[in-house]
Amino acid sequence: LLFITTKLPNPHYSPEICVAVTLLNFVTTFDGLADQLLAILVAKEDPDMEKKRVALVLESAESKAELKAIEDKILFLLSNAKGNILDDEELIETLSNSKIASDRIAEKVIQQEKTGEKIKATRDHYSPVAERTSALFFVIQDLANVE
Repeated sequence: LLFITTKLPNPHYSPEICVAVTLLNFVTTFDGLADQLLAILVAKEDPDMEKKRVALVLESAESKAELKAIEDKILFLLSNAKGNILDDEELIETLSNSKIASDRIAEKVIQQEKTGEKIKATRDHYSPVAERTSALFFVIQDLANVE
């Protein structure tokens, strides 16, 4: 086991890190606790769906990174182009490849949206349990204030 602490009030981590670790925030809110409990509940009751959700987050991050890399390469080639840009074969090939890649990523996004809808439906099914459990936690926590 590895425990890491931070003094940052609201640390931000990449999606790849968020799906690989369990983040604990000891200053919890009702919605935050309900969301964490929902993730645990779905992982226990329907582990395949939770695996799909994790894969969806990773695929989405990879697609965004790929699009960013293509965009950066095109901008670099355009800024360093000498003479007529229509004569630059590397630039034209990169633009052609970027069109193919963007079409492929667009197809992935459509699949991701369909998978996301299934995941949302599954999570919505278990949402009342997570909300009641979160409410129960805060009721028990407030019992300490009762004299």
